[in-house]
Amino acid sequence: MRCPYCGMDNTRVIDSRPADDNYSIRRRRQCDECGKRFTTYEKVETTPLTVIKKDKSRESYDRSKIMAGVLRACHKRPIPMEKIEETVNAIENDVFRLEGKEIDCQKIGEIVMEHLKDLDQVAYVRFASVYRQFKDVNTFMSELKKMLDHSEQPVE
Repeated sequence: MRCPYCGMDNTRVIDSRPADDNYSIRRRRQCDECGKRFTTYEKVETTPLTVIKKDKSRESYDRSKIMAGVLRACHKRPIPMEKIEETVNAIENDVFRLEGKEIDCQKIGEIVMEHLKDLDQVAYVRFASVYRQFKDVNTFMSELKKMLDHSEQPVE
């Protein structure tokens, strides 16, 4: 591992522990040349995932697109960034748990909506309105009614 301060490649690990997401390892390193310390993260390399878009074109999976969509849905909502990160991690885990080499963008959208429903109802409705491309108020009201009926179900 090359030191980000002096560029030398003789660094050593002085501490390792699971990262906050429990899906990567946080390593504290020290450069033998300049003595500075820095942190690296090690994550399991997954097989490349291809997303099939609505127009049937294909592109590589990009976590930042999910993060951007969730952030837009949560804009000006009282949701801590840690919760948003946890939600995106959970969404990504569900996507990769499907174990295919290709995934339809609609499936990713459904997974995102399921997680947003639990995170924040306003964020869920915002995301659903864009994702489902509501054409009129009746379609929008229908989705709201489904959400309200779901939340009024008695918990057993």
